[in-house]
Amino acid sequence: MDYKDKKVLVIGMARSGLAVAKALRTLGARVIANDIKTGEQLDVVVKELEPIGVEWALGVSPDGLLDRVDLVVISPGIPIDAPFVKKATTMGIEVISEVELAFRLCKAPVTAITGTNGKTTTTALTGEIFKAAGKTTYVVGNIGIPFAGIALEAHEDDLVVAEISSFQLEAAPTFKPKIAAVLNISEDHMNRHKTMENYIDLKSGIFKNSADSDLVILNKDDPLSAGLAGRVRAKTLFFSRTQKLQEGAWIEDDSIIIDVGRGRERVCKIGEIFIPGPHNLENALAASLLTRAFGIPTSLIAKVLRVFKGVEHRIELVGTVSGITFYNDSKGTNIDAAIKAIESMTAPTVLIAGGYDKGSRFESLIDSFGGRISHLVVLGQTAEKITECARDKGFQNIYRVDTLEDGVKKAFSLALPEGNVLLSPACASWDMFKDFEERGRVFKEAVKVLGEEKR
Repeated sequence: MDYKDKKVLVIGMARSGLAVAKALRTLGARVIANDIKTGEQLDVVVKELEPIGVEWALGVSPDGLLDRVDLVVISPGIPIDAPFVKKATTMGIEVISEVELAFRLCKAPVTAITGTNGKTTTTALTGEIFKAAGKTTYVVGNIGIPFAGIALEAHEDDLVVAEISSFQLEAAPTFKPKIAAVLNISEDHMNRHKTMENYIDLKSGIFKNSADSDLVILNKDDPLSAGLAGRVRAKTLFFSRTQKLQEGAWIEDDSIIIDVGRGRERVCKIGEIFIPGPHNLENALAASLLTRAFGIPTSLIAKVLRVFKGVEHRIELVGTVSGITFYNDSKGTNIDAAIKAIESMTAPTVLIAGGYDKGSRFESLIDSFGGRISHLVVLGQTAEKITECARDKGFQNIYRVDTLEDGVKKAFSLALPEGNVLLSPACASWDMFKDFEERGRVFKEAVKVLGEEKR
């Protein structure tokens, strides 16, 4: 599409909407910037877009704007079944996601990674391996940098590594990454997707347009990820932490072994991988397979695996106060992610959990406590739900707080000597915070303040 003088309605003016508006204005489109929030609430966005000239439609529903536009671009926070989206479709107006627009504009090949958990770490690690090989690499998507923000500057010889969420795949009809990976699938976002079948279908959308020349990577150990193989038209490779494979990436003799059709190659010993935990071993396997399939030498992959320290807000070591170690896992926004964080703890741990209710059940979270979790501090919208579930399971050491700052103080007072405090909410952050990053920053600041008080 030639976007010059096209009238485009951009709905949702957070990070992705801002990037879309800028890209479209660069191409000469006439942009209407819409958000249910007011100009006062979006003061920073307004100041950033004012110089490039957009039409503002803030604090209003987009329904009345549809008959004026040629295209609608929605942010990930806008569900595909929203009434105005259905209305636009009925009117014959195409509705696409920010990721779809970026893909249409981008000349660089795309490596796309999705999954319920691990996708941020795997995306960041994959990007670091490509960069270590001297490739100009853009790491974008759900990781926090909108794809649309770099789509016009990426060249054919560059690489784009994109973390893709199910929300971003809802309106991406032509999205076609060169390499697509589905790391795992477990229950999440049921308040939006309604059923697991819908959620699985959306995740598989990352490779729905794949061709023979493309590659799809799946997790042999995850039944739902591995089960997608029958839907794939492209070449498929698996990775596994528990099984020896004929091709793909697996563990053998305590080493990562890869075969992408060039014979067996040893990457490194698993003990050399810097980031801890079995879930991170899976992330390392996936990133190693992705990059080796692209032609990156195993020696370079191993070099990065030995030094990569993970991502902020994902089982991030914050510090130690009076012998108690604090971990920030604010990105643990679903139950499976929180379980993986709990399994990474090697000392008695006080867990801080709770937040926005996505319709999840918490039985498996409580079952994962074993002897690791000594006390549970709950907060947010799901506090009572988690408390009831824990008590039904016979776990009684539960304490409720109103703020995360109070949660840090309470957890510290409950922690056993040389023990841990882990923030891994198992819930989204939107009941109390703008996003999981803000929640993580508040947690880290509270730990810092506590440390200063205890000096």
